[in-house]
This record gives sequence, structure tokens and C-alpha cells, in this order.
Amino acid sequence: MAKLMTDGMIDGGLTAYGTCINMTICAGQPTSFADIAVKALATKALVGGDFTIANGDTSGRKSTVAAKADILITASGTADHVVIDNGTDYSVTTCTSQALVANGSNVFATPAFDREIGDPT
Repeated sequence: MAKLMTDGMIDGGLTAYGTCINMTICAGQPTSFADIAVKALATKALVGGDFTIANGDTSGRKSTVAAKADILITASGTADHVVIDNGTDYSVTTCTSQALVANGSNVFATPAFDREIGDPT
């Protein structure tokens, strides 16, 4: 018997992902929710419209987080992780390593990125 998961089942998890309200750029991978603030270099607010659910690149479905511009750098360090959170739960991914320097007015941008849930195998 084949394995099957409808798009609606997969979209349930991606819909929860789309409830995130913050994107935090971090120096190092946070190991807890509290550790996000410790490693934070910059934070940008997210809204529901920042997430788009579509077919996955390989299989299944994905949620794409929109590109963001003018993110104020609040601490200096090497950015290598991006965290999105809903105030309780969070998701961490890596990003291209980049040195960020906080001087009160430095900003940077992030490209769009996605989280994909594949079809069952």
C-alpha cells in the first residue's frame, strides 16, 4: 500500500510556520528560545502576508518567507543563522556567513527563503 499525504495535511504545519511574528539574525545557532536574544544581531517583525504556501521544489509543499530590506543591525557579529518565531516556538536555518556591524544606522537585507515539507516516502 502506498503512502500518501494530501496538500491540506502538509499545509497544516506550514500554516503554523506562517504564524511567526519575528525574524532574528543570529551569530551562532540558538539552543533555546531564550538564547535567541543572546545571539541576536538584528530582528525584523513578520506578518502573515510575509508567508506564501506553494508546491515544494522537490515534492510536497513549502512556505516561502518574503525578502526583507532595511533590517537595523543592533549588535555586531558574524551572522550565520536565521530564526523565525511565534513568541513561543521557533525554527532555525543557516544563512551565508556575513559580518554585521552595528553603528546605530547600518541596515541590511535578506533574500526570500523557504521551509519545505516533502511528500511521504
